[in-house]
Amino acid sequence: MADIKFGTDGWRGIIAWDFTYENVRRMGQALADYINENAPSEENGKTSKVFVGYDHRFMSDLFAADLASILRSNKIDVTLSACPVSTPMVSALTQRKFWLGIIVTASHNPAHYNGIKVKLAGCSAPTRETKDIEKNIDAHPVLFLYGQKAEQKDLTDLYKKYLASLVNVRKIAAMKGNIVVDYMYGAAAGWLERVLPSAKITALHAEKDPTFRGTQPDPVMQNLTELKKTVLAKKAMAGFAFDGDGDRFTLLDEKGNYISPCLVAAVLLNYLLKTKKLKGKVVQTVSMGYLPKRIARAKGLAYEEVPVGFKNITDMLGLEDIAFGAEEVGGFIWHGGVKDPDGVATALLWLEMLATTKKKSSELCEEIIKEYGASYYQRVDLPIAKPVDEAVFIEKARKKLPKKFGTSKVAEIATEDGLKVYFENDEWLLVRPSGTEPLIRIYAEAATKKATQELLQVGEKLAAGFVK
Repeated sequence: MADIKFGTDGWRGIIAWDFTYENVRRMGQALADYINENAPSEENGKTSKVFVGYDHRFMSDLFAADLASILRSNKIDVTLSACPVSTPMVSALTQRKFWLGIIVTASHNPAHYNGIKVKLAGCSAPTRETKDIEKNIDAHPVLFLYGQKAEQKDLTDLYKKYLASLVNVRKIAAMKGNIVVDYMYGAAAGWLERVLPSAKITALHAEKDPTFRGTQPDPVMQNLTELKKTVLAKKAMAGFAFDGDGDRFTLLDEKGNYISPCLVAAVLLNYLLKTKKLKGKVVQTVSMGYLPKRIARAKGLAYEEVPVGFKNITDMLGLEDIAFGAEEVGGFIWHGGVKDPDGVATALLWLEMLATTKKKSSELCEEIIKEYGASYYQRVDLPIAKPVDEAVFIEKARKKLPKKFGTSKVAEIATEDGLKVYFENDEWLLVRPSGTEPLIRIYAEAATKKATQELLQVGEKLAAGFVK
């Protein structure tokens, strides 16, 4: 039996290896115990209802049905989705209708993975809550009574209303021009068409395919060749891509250029500050770029970096006033909007921005660069043969750091999540073991492509003893 642990967002495993019926049922009983111990009393006017959803992955619907049956056997009021749903939809439902949400998904991982995410109050369950769930693993035998099937409902209309409440849909619909969207065979498929006129949208890979046609449902630059070709062929005003469970957002401008999440974050933050008058702290993961930090500094906003994993941002929501949050894989939240990353919601916000400013995506990016400086960001993933102890990795990598980095002066070295080197001009290098995949990730950002690639080469030398 697998040792079930939550990672940066949920528990993930390889189907038929550690993500098995037996282990899913163990997780189901642990969730049932947690719910029965912590759910609010209906007498206080609060709901204790639980929603279970599933994405397009292989057997996700069957695993979800088992989870719902176990919860039902433990006398929990549970609703099972009648159709595949995205992770952001489950988050939204826990903000408005359910106390807790569970979704069977492995996000952007390859097709042979699956997993389980837990949502509370509109976002990922905080670390303290997932630790409590982990403690319940095998605390009691699995209670799985014959015939205890959960009620199934299609709640997609609630999510449609939720999305429409976030942006000015009429203004977007009135814009001239079309967009292209790559759904990557994922659970966000069809959602832009439900909110906007379908004539404006050219959709790629919207059909369900648990194999993802041999690709990984991860909207990184190397996976967006077809999207780029279609944006150029259709003369579209933008191209969007979403990952397997719909919480990640990637942008191509009207020229087919890939816009890094670091630059996207800066443009969105700048727009929200000007039009929504946001106040509060700007929070982003340690793997994000320096442009949002420069904007926060210029606008007098508090700024903080947290370890990789969006739940490290959402953990702060109940404690501090967060104006804007971002992670480098394309997850964004903003005050007055979503509490958990939502690719479709972010795409709608971007379109509202185009409609409001009457500017092209490339023009908005150029304005940010002109005001806050150039940014060239890049990430390299190196496979590892066996698990890496992060503390050991950091210690060895730090000893191998060069004494000089050309003309750049080191301002700070941080080890909260991997090894990150900050330079006085805000440029940086980060090397860290992935929390979700057998990889060493190397990130760098500088003002020029050449400087970024030089930093990446240093990172590869630091990781050399750990990769295959």
